Amino acid sequence: MDSSAVIASLLCLAVPAVTVCYLLTCMIWPFKVCRTCSGTGKKRAPLGRVFRLCRRCQGTGRRIRFGRHAYNVIRREHTKGTK
Repeated sequence: MDSSAVIASLLCLAVPAVTVCYLLTCMIWPFKVCRTCSGTGKKRAPLGRVFRLCRRCQGTGRRIRFGRHAYNVIRREHTKGTK
C-alpha cells in the first residue's frame, strides 16, 4: 500500500468517529455557552452602567448546539408526518 491509500483509509475511519462523538456530545450536553455574553446572560448597555439581558440567549447564558437544533427539527418534522 502506498502512503496516499493509508491516509485515505485513516480519513475514512476518522470522519465517522468524529461525527459519532459530536452526536454524543449533542445528546449529553445540548447547550453551549453563549458567545455574546460569555455565559453571564447579561450585556452592558451601550450608554451608561446598566446591564440588559442578552438578546441571543434571552438571559440564560446558554445556546443550543447546532447538531441538537438539527436533531430537534428532524424529530419535529417526523412527528408531524406521522400524525
